[in-house]
Amino acid sequence: MHLHGTMHIDAKGHLTIGGCSVVELAREFGTPLYIFDEDCIRDNCRKFIRAFAVEEGLGKVIYAGKAFLTMAMCRIIADEGLGLDVVSGGELYTALAAGFPVENIYFHGNNKSYAEICQALEAGIGRFVVDNFAELELLSRLSAERGVKAPVILRVTPGIEAHTHDYIRTGQIDSKFGFTLPNGQALAAAKRLKELPGLEFKGLHCHIGSQIFELEPYRLAATVMMELAAAIKEATGLITSELDLGGGFGIYYTAEDHPQPIGAYAETIFTAVEEAARNLKIPRPLIIVEPGRSIVGPAGSTAYTVGTIKEIPGVRKYVAVDGGMADNIRPALYGAKYEAILANKADRSVVEKVAITGKCCESGDMLIWEAELPQVETGDILVIPCTGAYGYAMSSNYNRLGRPAAVLVKDGTADLILKREDYNDLLRNDVIPHRLVCR
Repeated sequence: MHLHGTMHIDAKGHLTIGGCSVVELAREFGTPLYIFDEDCIRDNCRKFIRAFAVEEGLGKVIYAGKAFLTMAMCRIIADEGLGLDVVSGGELYTALAAGFPVENIYFHGNNKSYAEICQALEAGIGRFVVDNFAELELLSRLSAERGVKAPVILRVTPGIEAHTHDYIRTGQIDSKFGFTLPNGQALAAAKRLKELPGLEFKGLHCHIGSQIFELEPYRLAATVMMELAAAIKEATGLITSELDLGGGFGIYYTAEDHPQPIGAYAETIFTAVEEAARNLKIPRPLIIVEPGRSIVGPAGSTAYTVGTIKEIPGVRKYVAVDGGMADNIRPALYGAKYEAILANKADRSVVEKVAITGKCCESGDMLIWEAELPQVETGDILVIPCTGAYGYAMSSNYNRLGRPAAVLVKDGTADLILKREDYNDLLRNDVIPHRLVCR
């Protein structure tokens, strides 16, 4: 199994992360347990900062908070000089509570509510990434009422959709997100924006997919968006000073995955934008990217305790852990694949292939169908790496399970950043109607 970040196997044959024994972390904090490698997070941030020439003023890196967002994560992202992409009032509230610099907050979302837009305007956030005409009109009215100009980036659906090993240039316009480019909506949005009070045009945004390993889709997206920038300048006089090409950079989950170096993505994007700016005779915009998974995904692991083991001779061996789809729904939701390691037997050879299943009352609660491991026994501490993105973010209380705790590890120290939910937390919002209490 591939070891990520500061993962190491110590003299006892135990897995360590950030200098902390995972076996000891499980004893101290319990399982399931999210473990975040602070050095790995920071290193990934710095790779993006360097690759996209942030210090030279050529690029900007915005962390996609939907991947994993807590107040501690906000502090790390701010420390490293990244902006923050939020998509809800709750994410914005978290950022504000953590003291994140408001000028570096970018507000996404296809259905921002009246209250959320007011919240963002009152906070004075850096950019509104506007998704549709209704939002454009509402934002104009609310900002004009306050006597301010809201800085706007228009989200565009460019007609390109990228997957791990293919991309399609046409036909991918059926999306709930953004102003569609091929049918003229994007240009119409720019024209409407210029007419409306209370708005300031800053640039364009697109997002072409997730877990992308190929470079060509980014080159194509950059070129198409620059062509749109030229059309907007010609039709309205508006200058696209910022071009946000979203995220989607792929990471390693299993041996099937072959991510590109961050520098390769950056070089492809910069080259395409510079060439287009030269050919189209328009100013070169600031390049913005929005990595989420590629920053926090490899830095997060989930530790479980092995419970029951069921073997069906000639069919499969099921190894049940004390978590599952409630703390990581990705395998059940869309077939995400992971590797696993036994933290207390990390130096032992693989001897069996087992299915790792969760404890939820669902046949589909399977974390890994074929995990190659040493001999598994009840009480072992099983770790699934690369769960930093969308594990906690998409977790639930299904079957009335409490969400796990999370710790941030660095230099042999583990700090709690999310408390484990207990039974009282599960009942906190329950209300029994008076007519039932009286019975």
